[in-house]
Amino acid sequence: MITYEFLQEYWWFLISLLGGLLVFLLFVQGANFLIFIAGKDEDQRQLIVNSTGRKWELTFTTLVTFGGAFFASFPLFYSTSFGGAYWVWILILITFVFQAVSYEFQAKQGNLLGRTSFRWFLVMNGCLAPILIGAAVGTFFTGSEFVVNKNAVGNIGAPVISQWQNDLRGLEAVGNPFNVEFGLMVFFLAVCLGALYLLNNVSHAALERKLRSTLKVFFLLFLVAFVAVVVQVLLMPGFAVDAEGIVSMVDGKYLTNFLEMPIVLGLFLVGAVLVVVGIVMTLFKKGYRCGIWWAGPGTVFAVMAIFMLVGYNGTAYYPSSADLQSSLTLANSCSSEFTLTAMAIVSLIIPFVVAYIAYFWRQMDKKSLTTEELNHSEKY
Repeated sequence: MITYEFLQEYWWFLISLLGGLLVFLLFVQGANFLIFIAGKDEDQRQLIVNSTGRKWELTFTTLVTFGGAFFASFPLFYSTSFGGAYWVWILILITFVFQAVSYEFQAKQGNLLGRTSFRWFLVMNGCLAPILIGAAVGTFFTGSEFVVNKNAVGNIGAPVISQWQNDLRGLEAVGNPFNVEFGLMVFFLAVCLGALYLLNNVSHAALERKLRSTLKVFFLLFLVAFVAVVVQVLLMPGFAVDAEGIVSMVDGKYLTNFLEMPIVLGLFLVGAVLVVVGIVMTLFKKGYRCGIWWAGPGTVFAVMAIFMLVGYNGTAYYPSSADLQSSLTLANSCSSEFTLTAMAIVSLIIPFVVAYIAYFWRQMDKKSLTTEELNHSEKY
C-alpha cells in the first residue's frame, strides 16, 4: 500500500533527480565561462558559443522545472525560500535572462553593445549562476534565517506563513564560508563539465589543446573544494528530526546518515568516482573525448545523494538558524496526500520525456562542430 510517507520520500527522490540534472546541465554555464579563457580567436569563441547555444534551453528549463516541482510537492519550501530569499533567486534568474538575450542579439546586425559585450554577459552567467545555486544548496546544511508560523494563515490582514528575519533576503548565504565553498565547488565542477562537453562536441585542434590545459587547472581547484566541503559535511552537526517532529542539533548527523543509508553512500561514491574517471581519462588518454559521458552521470548521482542526505533519515532539509523548530522537513512542508498521489501518476511519463531528450540530443551531436560547419549554419 502506498502511504503518505512513501509519497513524500518519492517526491524528494524526484526533487533530488532534478537537482542532479540541473547541476549536470550547468556545463553550459561552465563552457561559456571559458569563451575568452579557452577561445583565443574569433573562430574558437564562435565555436564555443554555437556549441552551448544548442543546449542552453535545457539548463533553464530544468531550473524552472526544479522550482515547479518544489512548488507542487513541497509548497512551504517554495514560499519560504523563493518568497523569502528572493534576492538570491532574482540574481540567478537575471543571469539567465542575460544569457538568453546574449544568444539572441550578439550576432544581430547593428546591436548597440557589440558582440564582445554580450559574450561577457555569457561569462558572467557562467560564473555567477553556479556559485549562487551552489550557495543556495549550501544553506541546506547551514540553515537560513526564517520563522514559520502556520497559524498566520488564518490572519486575514497578513496571512504570511514564513517570514525572513533579515533585510538581505538570502544574500546572507554568501557571507557563510561553507556556502561560498559549496558554491565554488559547483562552479569549478561546471567549468570542468563545460570543458569536457566542448571536447566532445567541437572539432578544432588548437581549441582542444587549450581546453585540456584549462581542464587540468579547474580539476585541481574542484578537488580542493570538493575535499574541503565533504570533510566539513561529515564533521559538522546536523539538524535531526525525531518521531514527534522536534528538531535538534546532533553532532555528526550527516556522517550518521551516510552510514545508516548505505545506498545513498554508494550512490555518492559511485558518482564521485565517475566524475574523476571522466576527467582523468580525458587528461591522460591521448585523443579521448568522451569524458562528459562519465562525468555527467556521475554528477547526477553525487548531487542526488547530497539531496537525499539532507532530506531522508529524519533530517530537516531546509533548517532555520533563527528558530530551530521552524525548520522544514519532508513531513511538515509537503502537499496533501491527494496532490502527491495525483502528481505521482503524472510523473510516470518522466522516463519517456528523458528518452525523447536523449534521442534528439544524440541526433544534434552526431557530428562534431567545426569552423566549416559554422559557415553553413546559423550563428549565435
